[in-house]
Amino acid sequence: MGYAIVAPAPGGPEVLKRVPFTPPAPGAGEVLVRHTAIGVNFIDVYFRSGLYPWPVERDLILGSEAAGVVEAVGPEVAGFAPGQRVAYTLPNFAYATHRVVPAAHLVHLPESVSDLQAAAAMLKGLTACYLLHDSYAVQEGQTVLFHAAAGGVGLIAGQWLKAKGVRAIGTAGGPEKVALARAHGYAEVIDYRSEDFVARVKELTGGEGVHAAYDSVGRDTILGSAEVLRSFGTLVSFGQSSGPPDQFRISHLARASLRLTRPMLFHYTARRDWLEQAAAALFEMIGSGAIRLDITEMPLAEAAAAHAALEGRRTTGSLVLRP
Repeated sequence: MGYAIVAPAPGGPEVLKRVPFTPPAPGAGEVLVRHTAIGVNFIDVYFRSGLYPWPVERDLILGSEAAGVVEAVGPEVAGFAPGQRVAYTLPNFAYATHRVVPAAHLVHLPESVSDLQAAAAMLKGLTACYLLHDSYAVQEGQTVLFHAAAGGVGLIAGQWLKAKGVRAIGTAGGPEKVALARAHGYAEVIDYRSEDFVARVKELTGGEGVHAAYDSVGRDTILGSAEVLRSFGTLVSFGQSSGPPDQFRISHLARASLRLTRPMLFHYTARRDWLEQAAAALFEMIGSGAIRLDITEMPLAEAAAAHAALEGRRTTGSLVLRP
């Protein structure tokens, strides 16, 4: 008998409850995975709160990344066998002791990457990968702005940007988060609680602006992110932790012939070739030590407390639940 953490209806962290269940048998093309570590992300909050449409009528199991061990494989599955260590990122249904996962979305874990690291990095690390290599393919010598630099994606991105020879300017809230971001590759970190990030970025770039701005905050930052771009710069909007950036208009792009993109990770991971290549690149960065992960562990049964901490901006790095 296993258990899952479910939300019976949209609401605050208090709606999450523990429910027992019997793990199902995998069907054709599927693999039953026993979870050993499960990542927590803002996308989980978006679904739980109802900001994103629910994929089920009720009793939604949240969670979009996990690592574990193969317990059984269904018909027509090649390349996976019981006992192998695997990881994945898929929207929802990960806050559970077990999950049936399509084999096409699983990747093998190398010995150099632990289950805990994989669960902390699949969604966040692959997000950093597509942001820096696909949404805007940043080049050595360029300067970029990255909001929420002390968050899970931000800490990974800062290290990856430094390894690529990119000058990364980050934003974070408070001295501790500023120091953390600096220790993870950012050349400059702006405390948005005490500084105007727009004025500071312009100062740091001599008025030229940045080549790209990566914005997962949304409403509070989107207009400022557009303002600090140099001519023909790219605004990458990939989240909305402060609320939807509804005040942004296409006309804002005319200020300097700007480009705008709103990517989603799961459009990339749906391509098996991209998933394998990106996961291999991420695992190489982690295994080599070029990317180190700051991980906070909590029991799966305390998922509600984890959500409250995440929404309250009381976390840094990656938050992982242990079944």
